[in-house]
Amino acid sequence: MGKLTRRTFLISSAVLGGGALFGFIATPNRLGIRAGATQENTWLATWVSIASDNTVTIWVPHAEMGQGIQTALPMMLAEELEADWSLVRMQQAPAEAIYAVGDVIRGFIAGGLEVPGVFRRHVDYSFYKLASMMNMQITGGSASVRFTGQNGMRRAGAAAKAMLIQAAADKWQVAIQECEAKLSHVYHYASGRSAGYGELAGEASRLRLPPHPLLKSRQDYKICGKSIPRFDTPAKVVGKQDYGIDIRLPGMKYAAIRHSPVFGGSAVSFDDTGVKGKKGFEAVILLPDSVVLIADNYWRAKTAIDELLIEFSDGEHGDFNSEKLFAELEQLLTTAEPELDFEQGEADRELALLTVDGVISADYRVPFLAHATMEPMNCTAYYHEGQLEIWTGTQDLLGARALAAEIAELDMEQVVAHPVQLGGGFGRRFPSTGNYIESAVRVAMQVPYPVQLIWSREEDIQHDYYRPAVQSRFKATLNAKGQPQVWHNIYSDIGVNDDTAAAFHPYTVPHQRIGRVKHETPVPVSYWRSVEHSFQGFFVESFIDELAYNAGIDPFLYRLGLLDQAPRFAAVLELAAKNIGWGRMLEEGRGLGIAIKESFGTIVAQAVEVSVPKQDSVKIHRVVAVVDPGEVINPEIARAQIEGGIIYGLSAALFGKITLEQGRVLQSNFPDYRMVNLAYAPQIEVTFIESGEDIGGMGEVSVPPVAPAVCNAIFAANGRRIRQLPVIDQNLTIVA
Repeated sequence: MGKLTRRTFLISSAVLGGGALFGFIATPNRLGIRAGATQENTWLATWVSIASDNTVTIWVPHAEMGQGIQTALPMMLAEELEADWSLVRMQQAPAEAIYAVGDVIRGFIAGGLEVPGVFRRHVDYSFYKLASMMNMQITGGSASVRFTGQNGMRRAGAAAKAMLIQAAADKWQVAIQECEAKLSHVYHYASGRSAGYGELAGEASRLRLPPHPLLKSRQDYKICGKSIPRFDTPAKVVGKQDYGIDIRLPGMKYAAIRHSPVFGGSAVSFDDTGVKGKKGFEAVILLPDSVVLIADNYWRAKTAIDELLIEFSDGEHGDFNSEKLFAELEQLLTTAEPELDFEQGEADRELALLTVDGVISADYRVPFLAHATMEPMNCTAYYHEGQLEIWTGTQDLLGARALAAEIAELDMEQVVAHPVQLGGGFGRRFPSTGNYIESAVRVAMQVPYPVQLIWSREEDIQHDYYRPAVQSRFKATLNAKGQPQVWHNIYSDIGVNDDTAAAFHPYTVPHQRIGRVKHETPVPVSYWRSVEHSFQGFFVESFIDELAYNAGIDPFLYRLGLLDQAPRFAAVLELAAKNIGWGRMLEEGRGLGIAIKESFGTIVAQAVEVSVPKQDSVKIHRVVAVVDPGEVINPEIARAQIEGGIIYGLSAALFGKITLEQGRVLQSNFPDYRMVNLAYAPQIEVTFIESGEDIGGMGEVSVPPVAPAVCNAIFAANGRRIRQLPVIDQNLTIVA
């Protein structure tokens, strides 16, 4: 891995403080950082430090954006370490290559692949090295607990515990088997001796990290599985938590931005004559696709830039609009040869043998969606004395540092990225969508003071990297029992649909063909909470509902009958139906809908109860969710994630839509890009099934089932089948 740089040495020295650091990125020698580390030593990425007073600090490489990850990951490590939780502290890991999240890359590439012990060091090191080369410290894909936690934190804790026990046994000249770790101490009961971890840490750090330490069984957990309060709750309750937008530096100025209204357009020129004399005005800076105005506070910058005369080009995309796009997608679904995701049996041949009357078909559509994070895009940047510093909420701190270095044309060692919490991410705050970082850095390189660039909500909504607009076409045939024999599905792909499994379903169907047709647009697209699952869940679970009604079979029983080869799905579905009271008598104008979707290794079923007070209105009363993630680390954190995902998905299903005309986004703020607020929020009930299977994700998994469950419930209530989102576009009013 090379030598310690000055910065990483200083980090290690500050952390050590007379204690020890344990690393668990698997290299061929698997050594922890030694207490006497010097610049001549090599060292490993580190997760845990132990001070002489027995305080355990767990270094978390992932970003906290409300999902509770900076509590859940320490719980997993502390559990294996047998730490006294009252002595555990959490620290955000800095943007350094030693904190690259190789376990995330390994998880996505290798999945559950079991590597023999003799090869594990080399395989782990390879993934770590790949992550560090990619500057990857990413938080996303519901990967933190299931990959970094399960493969990194737990193993690091178990390894550190083994080293501490070994150090105690060596010190007392007793057998390892006679020693036990408990509550941050090692005990030798036969002699009545004990020692705290802080006392043993120095000697332990000189030992070799065990390559595959023994992990605890779930029945022996003392920390995991409990609703332990989050580390970040106290500061948030009293309003002391700092986000990127809260950063304040001496001499700092504020900047507002206006982008070319048409995607692909550029800023040609500006006339600042009318704003130069305004109070607090500092400067106007022309960037390739935008103009930035700097002032002594944000309000003055924002009001001045609104008055600034700017000439933009349209990049030859001024004629683009949403309806034109969907017409093109519909044509593609009819004429283009799809790229196959999955094929089983002979779906095309079976369909060709049937008349049109024997084929059930349906088209579904979803629009572009913005991320609409609660905290608008912002980045503070300061270039001074040959060094660039940035403060910003990001889902990849190391990647953000690399992006800033690239834009500023500096070496990585000349850039410092300071970690702050995020006021929402949902895929918007990746370096690949870091235009807010790029603009701030370009501005900072031209001025002698720190600048905080803040996007207005309008700029945020109109210049996002959007969830793609997608159209999907289904065809199916049923046998004499009403069961599907052929499942034929082709959908559009305009940029980020790289999860070929998202369109899969768990149902038993002998003949299946699933594929995609590619299309390009000038609209920037990227990952959005639950990515492809967000729309594939709506498509698949709406169509299976239609097949049930065509067969004349109850939608819940229809699904259940097709899950004979998927018992985990069946268990989740049955409990969701039971919890909503499926099959009970409902008053006129009420309906129940159900849907199920696996994403990120977790299975979620949702049942929804709605009422239709009038033919043109809908009220969402209850959402019941049953979740099988294999294992739950912190029930209250997990519950909050499921509830938050439901509200996020419900906002998209009921209201979410980004529309383009003349190359421009029409929506601009929350009045026309609505969210579900408290008045419209339904009662939400969450139940977990801990099946003991491989641990799955939590942050995104409740988004996909909510849209189809709601639309299926609306059909049950009034017979109106919704195939295009959002619901409000179907001449329906959402009532509180």
